[in-house]
Amino acid sequence: MITLNSVSKSYHKGVKSVDNVSLEIRNGEIFGFLGPNGAGKTTTIRMITGILAPDEGSVIIDGYDIEKNPFEAKRQFGFVPDSPDMFLNLKAIEYLNFCADIYDVKDRQKKIESLTKKFEIYDSLNNQIQSFSHGMRQKVVICGALLHSPKNWILDEPMTGLDPKSSYDLKEMMREHAHNNNCVFFSTHVLEVAEKLCDRVGIISKGKLLFVGTLEEMREHFKEEGTLEELFLEMTENA
Repeated sequence: MITLNSVSKSYHKGVKSVDNVSLEIRNGEIFGFLGPNGAGKTTTIRMITGILAPDEGSVIIDGYDIEKNPFEAKRQFGFVPDSPDMFLNLKAIEYLNFCADIYDVKDRQKKIESLTKKFEIYDSLNNQIQSFSHGMRQKVVICGALLHSPKNWILDEPMTGLDPKSSYDLKEMMREHAHNNNCVFFSTHVLEVAEKLCDRVGIISKGKLLFVGTLEEMREHFKEEGTLEELFLEMTENA
Protein backbone atom coordinates (compact mmCIF):
# COMPACT_ATOMS: atom_id res chain seq x y z
CA MET A 1 0.00 0.00 0.00
CA ILE A 2 1.18 3.51 -0.82
CA THR A 3 -0.01 6.51 1.18
CA LEU A 4 0.62 10.19 0.47
CA ASN A 5 -0.14 12.55 3.35
CA SER A 6 -0.60 16.21 2.29
CA VAL A 7 2.42 16.17 -0.02
CA SER A 8 3.59 19.43 -1.66
CA LYS A 9 6.56 20.40 -3.81
CA SER A 10 7.70 23.75 -5.22
CA TYR A 11 10.42 24.29 -7.80
CA HIS A 12 10.00 28.06 -7.88
CA LYS A 13 9.23 30.20 -4.85
CA GLY A 14 5.50 30.49 -4.36
CA VAL A 15 4.60 28.16 -7.24
CA LYS A 16 3.61 24.66 -6.15
CA SER A 17 4.11 21.91 -8.73
CA VAL A 18 2.28 19.55 -6.35
CA ASP A 19 -0.11 21.14 -3.90
CA ASN A 20 -1.27 19.31 -0.77
CA VAL A 21 -1.92 15.93 -2.40
CA SER A 22 -3.25 13.09 -0.23
CA LEU A 23 -3.77 9.63 -1.71
CA GLU A 24 -4.10 6.03 -0.62
CA ILE A 25 -3.32 3.38 -3.21
CA ARG A 26 -4.62 0.12 -1.84
CA ASN A 27 -3.42 -3.44 -2.13
CA GLY A 28 -5.45 -5.36 -4.69
CA GLU A 29 -6.03 -2.48 -7.08
CA ILE A 30 -4.67 -0.87 -10.22
CA PHE A 31 -4.63 2.89 -9.69
CA GLY A 32 -4.28 5.20 -12.68
CA PHE A 33 -2.71 8.63 -12.17
CA LEU A 34 -3.90 11.00 -14.88
CA GLY A 35 -3.33 14.61 -15.80
CA PRO A 36 -2.28 16.99 -18.59
CA ASN A 37 1.37 17.68 -19.37
CA GLY A 38 2.93 19.63 -16.51
CA ALA A 39 0.15 18.72 -14.09
CA GLY A 40 2.49 17.31 -11.45
CA LYS A 41 2.32 13.57 -12.19
CA THR A 42 6.02 12.89 -12.58
CA THR A 43 6.92 15.17 -9.66
CA THR A 44 4.48 13.22 -7.48
CA ILE A 45 5.95 9.91 -8.62
CA ARG A 46 9.48 11.15 -7.92
CA MET A 47 8.43 12.01 -4.38
CA ILE A 48 6.81 8.60 -3.91
CA THR A 49 10.02 6.89 -5.02
CA GLY A 50 12.33 9.12 -2.96
CA ILE A 51 14.04 10.80 -5.92
CA LEU A 52 12.66 14.13 -4.69
CA ALA A 53 11.97 15.10 -1.10
CA PRO A 54 8.60 16.78 -0.50
CA ASP A 55 8.60 20.29 0.93
CA GLU A 56 5.65 19.25 3.08
CA GLY A 57 3.93 15.99 3.93
CA SER A 58 5.05 12.37 3.90
CA VAL A 59 5.03 9.24 1.75
CA ILE A 60 4.50 5.84 3.41
CA ILE A 61 5.10 2.58 1.53
CA ASP A 62 3.96 -0.58 3.32
CA GLY A 63 4.47 1.16 6.64
CA TYR A 64 7.88 2.70 5.84
CA ASP A 65 8.35 6.45 5.55
CA ILE A 66 10.36 7.07 2.36
CA GLU A 67 12.38 9.85 4.04
CA LYS A 68 12.88 8.29 7.48
CA ASN A 69 13.46 4.71 6.30
CA PRO A 70 14.56 5.05 2.66
CA PHE A 71 16.25 1.67 2.27
CA GLU A 72 13.36 -0.32 3.71
CA ALA A 73 10.79 1.73 1.77
CA LYS A 74 12.60 1.38 -1.55
CA ARG A 75 12.79 -2.37 -1.20
CA GLN A 76 8.99 -2.46 -1.24
CA PHE A 77 8.54 -1.24 -4.82
CA GLY A 78 9.70 -1.59 -8.39
CA PHE A 79 9.91 1.65 -10.38
CA VAL A 80 9.73 2.25 -14.12
CA PRO A 81 10.61 5.92 -14.82
CA ASP A 82 9.24 8.04 -17.67
CA SER A 83 12.46 7.63 -19.69
CA PRO A 84 14.40 4.37 -20.24
CA ASP A 85 17.56 6.19 -21.39
CA MET A 86 19.94 5.26 -18.59
CA PHE A 87 23.02 3.06 -18.13
CA LEU A 88 23.30 3.05 -21.92
CA ASN A 89 26.90 1.83 -21.96
CA LEU A 90 25.99 -1.35 -20.10
CA LYS A 91 24.91 -4.53 -21.80
CA ALA A 92 21.34 -5.50 -20.97
CA ILE A 93 22.51 -8.50 -18.93
CA GLU A 94 24.93 -6.27 -16.99
CA TYR A 95 22.10 -3.87 -16.15
CA LEU A 96 19.84 -6.69 -14.97
CA ASN A 97 22.60 -8.22 -12.87
CA PHE A 98 23.20 -4.77 -11.38
CA CYS A 99 19.51 -4.60 -10.40
CA ALA A 100 19.72 -8.12 -8.97
CA ASP A 101 22.78 -7.12 -6.89
CA ILE A 102 21.00 -4.07 -5.45
CA TYR A 103 18.02 -6.11 -4.27
CA ASP A 104 19.95 -9.29 -3.43
CA VAL A 105 17.79 -11.35 -5.80
CA LYS A 106 17.97 -15.08 -5.27
CA ASP A 107 17.80 -17.38 -8.30
CA ARG A 108 18.45 -14.37 -10.55
CA GLN A 109 19.27 -16.41 -13.63
CA LYS A 110 15.84 -18.05 -13.67
CA LYS A 111 14.04 -14.73 -13.07
CA ILE A 112 16.05 -12.88 -15.71
CA GLU A 113 15.38 -15.62 -18.23
CA SER A 114 11.65 -15.70 -17.45
CA LEU A 115 11.12 -11.94 -17.68
CA THR A 116 13.30 -11.32 -20.72
CA LYS A 117 11.75 -14.20 -22.67
CA LYS A 118 8.30 -12.84 -21.85
CA PHE A 119 9.28 -9.44 -23.26
CA GLU A 120 11.22 -11.03 -26.15
CA ILE A 121 14.63 -9.54 -25.40
CA TYR A 122 16.37 -12.68 -24.14
CA ASP A 123 18.40 -13.11 -27.33
CA SER A 124 19.68 -9.50 -27.09
CA LEU A 125 20.95 -9.57 -23.51
CA ASN A 126 24.60 -9.35 -24.54
CA ASN A 127 24.04 -6.18 -26.58
CA GLN A 128 24.61 -2.69 -25.21
CA ILE A 129 21.45 -0.86 -24.17
CA GLN A 130 22.47 2.15 -26.32
CA SER A 131 22.02 -0.04 -29.42
CA PHE A 132 18.37 -0.74 -28.53
CA SER A 133 15.28 1.03 -29.78
CA HIS A 134 13.21 3.05 -27.28
CA GLY A 135 10.80 0.15 -26.92
CA MET A 136 13.53 -2.39 -26.22
CA ARG A 137 15.12 -0.07 -23.64
CA GLN A 138 11.70 0.18 -22.01
CA LYS A 139 11.49 -3.59 -21.81
CA VAL A 140 14.92 -3.82 -20.14
CA VAL A 141 13.92 -1.22 -17.53
CA ILE A 142 10.62 -3.02 -16.85
CA CYS A 143 12.43 -6.34 -16.38
CA GLY A 144 14.89 -4.68 -14.00
CA ALA A 145 12.09 -3.10 -11.96
CA LEU A 146 10.22 -6.40 -11.55
CA LEU A 147 13.24 -8.61 -10.96
CA HIS A 148 13.00 -8.58 -7.15
CA SER A 149 9.25 -9.39 -7.20
CA PRO A 150 8.18 -6.15 -5.48
CA LYS A 151 4.75 -5.93 -3.90
CA ASN A 152 4.22 -2.37 -5.17
CA TRP A 153 4.65 -1.43 -8.82
CA ILE A 154 5.17 2.26 -9.63
CA LEU A 155 5.09 2.79 -13.38
CA ASP A 156 5.43 6.18 -15.11
CA GLU A 157 4.05 5.87 -18.67
CA PRO A 158 5.12 2.20 -18.82
CA MET A 159 3.58 1.36 -22.22
CA THR A 160 5.31 4.14 -24.15
CA GLY A 161 7.21 2.59 -27.05
CA LEU A 162 6.10 -0.98 -26.35
CA ASP A 163 4.90 -3.12 -29.24
CA PRO A 164 1.29 -4.36 -29.05
CA LYS A 165 2.18 -7.81 -27.68
CA SER A 166 4.45 -6.47 -24.93
CA SER A 167 1.88 -3.83 -24.02
CA TYR A 168 -0.80 -6.51 -23.77
CA ASP A 169 1.46 -8.77 -21.72
CA LEU A 170 2.33 -5.94 -19.31
CA LYS A 171 -1.36 -5.10 -18.80
CA GLU A 172 -2.10 -8.77 -18.07
CA MET A 173 0.79 -8.84 -15.59
CA MET A 174 -0.57 -5.72 -13.91
CA ARG A 175 -4.00 -7.33 -13.57
CA GLU A 176 -2.52 -10.52 -12.15
CA HIS A 177 -0.31 -8.58 -9.73
CA ALA A 178 -3.27 -6.61 -8.37
CA HIS A 179 -5.42 -9.75 -8.25
CA ASN A 180 -2.81 -11.25 -5.90
CA ASN A 181 -3.45 -8.43 -3.40
CA ASN A 182 -0.58 -6.26 -4.57
CA CYS A 183 -0.52 -2.58 -5.53
CA VAL A 184 -0.11 -1.14 -9.05
CA PHE A 185 0.25 2.63 -9.43
CA PHE A 186 0.80 3.94 -12.96
CA SER A 187 0.51 7.11 -14.95
CA THR A 188 -0.64 7.26 -18.56
CA HIS A 189 -1.85 9.69 -21.19
CA VAL A 190 -3.79 6.91 -22.94
CA LEU A 191 -7.17 7.31 -21.28
CA GLU A 192 -8.74 4.37 -23.09
CA VAL A 193 -6.17 2.10 -21.42
CA ALA A 194 -6.87 3.65 -18.02
CA GLU A 195 -10.63 3.24 -18.48
CA LYS A 196 -10.31 -0.48 -19.27
CA LEU A 197 -7.55 -1.31 -16.81
CA CYS A 198 -7.95 0.76 -13.64
CA ASP A 199 -10.00 0.02 -10.55
CA ARG A 200 -9.70 3.68 -9.54
CA VAL A 201 -8.10 6.81 -10.96
CA GLY A 202 -6.75 10.06 -9.60
CA ILE A 203 -6.81 13.20 -11.74
CA ILE A 204 -4.31 15.98 -11.09
CA SER A 205 -4.15 19.39 -12.78
CA LYS A 206 -1.91 22.36 -11.97
CA GLY A 207 -0.59 20.45 -8.97
CA LYS A 208 -3.99 19.93 -7.35
CA LEU A 209 -5.80 16.62 -7.04
CA LEU A 210 -9.22 17.13 -8.65
CA PHE A 211 -10.75 13.68 -8.26
CA VAL A 212 -10.09 10.21 -6.84
CA GLY A 213 -12.43 7.28 -7.41
CA THR A 214 -13.98 4.93 -9.95
CA LEU A 215 -15.36 5.91 -13.33
CA GLU A 216 -18.88 5.35 -12.02
CA GLU A 217 -18.19 7.67 -9.09
CA MET A 218 -16.90 10.25 -11.56
CA ARG A 219 -20.11 10.01 -13.57
CA GLU A 220 -22.17 10.41 -10.40
CA HIS A 221 -20.03 13.40 -9.40
CA PHE A 222 -20.71 15.14 -12.72
CA LYS A 223 -24.28 13.80 -12.92
CA GLU A 224 -23.73 12.80 -16.54
CA GLU A 225 -22.66 9.84 -18.63
CA GLY A 226 -19.48 9.83 -20.67
CA THR A 227 -16.18 8.13 -21.28
CA LEU A 228 -13.20 8.70 -19.02
CA GLU A 229 -11.67 10.81 -21.80
CA GLU A 230 -14.73 13.08 -22.03
CA LEU A 231 -15.03 13.53 -18.28
CA PHE A 232 -11.26 14.05 -17.94
CA LEU A 233 -11.27 16.82 -20.54
CA GLU A 234 -14.24 18.55 -18.95
CA MET A 235 -12.64 18.38 -15.51
CA THR A 236 -9.17 19.56 -16.47
CA GLU A 237 -10.30 22.31 -18.86
CA ASN A 238 -12.39 23.85 -16.11
CA ALA A 239 -9.71 23.52 -13.42
